[in-house]
Amino acid sequence: MSSQRIQPPALLFIEGDLTIRRVQELKDVLLARLAQSQALEVDLAGVTEIDTAGAQLLLMVRRAAQASQKELRLVAHSPAVASLFELLRIQ
Repeated sequence: MSSQRIQPPALLFIEGDLTIRRVQELKDVLLARLAQSQALEVDLAGVTEIDTAGAQLLLMVRRAAQASQKELRLVAHSPAVASLFELLRIQ
């Protein structure tokens, strides 16, 4: 019987704006954290504003996770995130 240790996901909390003004900064952070673990959980409860650039960033990180066979979970959507995700039909 083989025992594998299941590593808990890395946690990342995003607070404030998730807009074009911060996309490059957040892209670097998200991709670095994803590279360091098998699973990444991104808590979006503190996001006060999000635009389409922010949504594109999250979708790009999701694709990067899938390409490297890693897990990405976007959790605790703030009202701003939930509203934009609903508008863009993102789940």
